[in-house]
Amino acid sequence: MQIHVIEPGQSLFTIAQAYNTTVEQIVQANELESPEQLVVGQALVIPIVGQFYFVKPGDSLFSIASQFGISYQQLAQVNRINPNQPLSPGMRLYIPPTPKREAEFIAYIEPRGETVAPVLEQSARTRAPYLTYLAPFSFQIQRDGSLKEPLLNNFPQITKDNNVTLMMVITNIENDQFSDELGRIVLNDEKVQQNLFDNIVRLAEKYGFRDIHFDMEYLRPEDREKYNAFLRKAKETFGAKGWLLSTALAPKTSATQKGPWYEAHDYKAHGEIVDFVVIMTYEWGYSGGPAQPVSPIGPVREVLEYALTEMPGSKIMMGQNLYGYDWTLPFVPGGKYARAISPQQAIRIAYDNNVPIRYDKKAEAPTFTYTDQEGKKHEVWFEDARSIQAKFDLVKELGLRGVSYWKLGLSFPQNWLLIQDNFNVNKI
Repeated sequence: MQIHVIEPGQSLFTIAQAYNTTVEQIVQANELESPEQLVVGQALVIPIVGQFYFVKPGDSLFSIASQFGISYQQLAQVNRINPNQPLSPGMRLYIPPTPKREAEFIAYIEPRGETVAPVLEQSARTRAPYLTYLAPFSFQIQRDGSLKEPLLNNFPQITKDNNVTLMMVITNIENDQFSDELGRIVLNDEKVQQNLFDNIVRLAEKYGFRDIHFDMEYLRPEDREKYNAFLRKAKETFGAKGWLLSTALAPKTSATQKGPWYEAHDYKAHGEIVDFVVIMTYEWGYSGGPAQPVSPIGPVREVLEYALTEMPGSKIMMGQNLYGYDWTLPFVPGGKYARAISPQQAIRIAYDNNVPIRYDKKAEAPTFTYTDQEGKKHEVWFEDARSIQAKFDLVKELGLRGVSYWKLGLSFPQNWLLIQDNFNVNKI
């Protein structure tokens, strides 16, 4: 795939000509509802094998080849040019595709209400080829160790049809909030705990779950060792069934990080006990906070680099948001929450308000501001092909197991094409 950023005056026709493809292929790849409605700064993926590079002043064949991890001799041969000839700015060079490594991909999916929305089922079906695991959110622990089931609808059949592992997400959510008291009961009452394990086995066998995934958050710091012991027991119980065990972890940068979301999550112990972890590297920018990138690459890197000191990269799934936020300014603590939006919605908002999209290179995230019809200013941060490619490059650089997405149902077609371009999806 080629990532192309819209410049003033460009059309899909001129872009297609530049990359030897067609308007129809670009429209289909990017799921463009109105192909004529382009935004300056919008990132498109161009569906070609390999990519093109347009020479900039100061470039040499060697510097370009180094940038893409190939030899300058190979680059010259592919483009049928003399390796010693000078390059002219604007000259187009073809960059052949590089070998892809295997990686695993998780997508959480959160049905709400009385029925599964058709858009969620359709999203699960169309994105399943790019997934290793599908994770319906969530089986909620009750105080007696029983489980409140999420809506599953056709998710088990979709996973079977696409060789995807069904992940059983189990949470200590009570009254729509993570509960430290519920966590205390489960981790300290052996009778409740055994009942919980029996119910997990019963439901996992009923629906075909093959990964048991504990997302237990906001636990009491004093329950840290109890949680570790709980996971050891879980590994013994579910490992005997041939099932995987995984956990979700808050994004820490040290073993001694304080706070109710962090202290009970023992990276070192989880790395030793479970098969893999999902590190929730997002929500720096969140709906109740000030406007900022949701998953800026610097803080994400810092968390992952700490995690690598406690466990191997082969056990680490990087968390990634499939959404952005639209904040109304000025930010007032406790005031109006930011609106969650998909990347496609963000582009539509920019177009409707006739504002360009700016890319923050430090955060590796797209952003823009606009003024609504009531005269209120807004700031938007979201994800695009560039920000996702930066995260994929980080996964490869750090040798991580793969990527976990929160959550399906938000339109972001470029992400899935870039998975295909960067990795071979491991199907277990």
